[in-house]
Amino acid sequence: MPLPFLPADGDPVPPALRGFARAHADLVELVEEPAHLLARDRHPDRRVGLVSGGGSGHEPLHAGFLGRGMLDAVAPGKVFASPHNRQVLEASRRAAGPGGVIHVVKNYTGDRINFGIAAERLRLEGIEVRRVLVDDDLATESDETATGRRGTGATVVVEKLLGAAADTGLGIDELSALGAEFAAASRSLAVAARAQTSPHTGRPSFELADGELEYGVGIHGERARRTIERPSSGELVARLTHELLTGLPEGPDDVITVVNGLGGTTLLELYGIHDLLVDALTERGLTVSGALVGTYAPALDMAGFSLTLTRVRPAWRSYWTAPAATPALTVRTK
Repeated sequence: MPLPFLPADGDPVPPALRGFARAHADLVELVEEPAHLLARDRHPDRRVGLVSGGGSGHEPLHAGFLGRGMLDAVAPGKVFASPHNRQVLEASRRAAGPGGVIHVVKNYTGDRINFGIAAERLRLEGIEVRRVLVDDDLATESDETATGRRGTGATVVVEKLLGAAADTGLGIDELSALGAEFAAASRSLAVAARAQTSPHTGRPSFELADGELEYGVGIHGERARRTIERPSSGELVARLTHELLTGLPEGPDDVITVVNGLGGTTLLELYGIHDLLVDALTERGLTVSGALVGTYAPALDMAGFSLTLTRVRPAWRSYWTAPAATPALTVRTK
């Protein structure tokens, strides 16, 4: 069955953007042509603007993280498609501070190309620009993958940490170096028991038999290299945790965790997974110093979840707990 509440005809993204902007009018502003969204408030010490974006269908990524303490502007593409470079350019022009602008880009070919074109045009206009590339997906860490690891759930962690760092007044070179460190310290893995529904065909994007699990699925519904028999939740989380820790670079035994629903997974399930994850990490001598549980980077209505681990250096802890006011994530001063 098609996604039942999308418009019967036409592009579903413009009305969704208008609805989002109306629902959060105190936090965001929508520019409809070319489509981009802007934060209404930013910290007075922020000198460098932060811009991200990507395909729609992953809400609240990225527009849900617009606001003080996180992103300044977002360029939303069509469903599972990169934004046009003109969207990125206009968003960046509006978001740039006196120290320039940083693009937070997930590692997909279209995003890299379009953010890259916009960056070149910005430089011609005299605006300093740097890119922070998020490439956390262990499932695509292979010599056979020409583009390298995909960018997935760790994007939220990078945007939160980098936004807090930007609010301290750091310059563009310091921030781009920090952003690269945040991304390098993060790894994710995702599994799915049911594919997302294609908005075009109304059918699942791939088929799984009862009791099967797609292990290493992508956030656009990319098939994994492995389809496995579905284990118990405890066995599954233990296996994912082992692979994530094996794939993470060496570092502190202090982690931020994200248990992210892929669109069709309930909070009842996600909190149970978080409980299993904390137990698995504690057994291995790790401390969880920050956690997110919820739907932050879904793939439409896919029934699955991703786990993200980020090794946290002591100096980064204050970035995670720093205030933020966005539609999808609020951190209040204690």
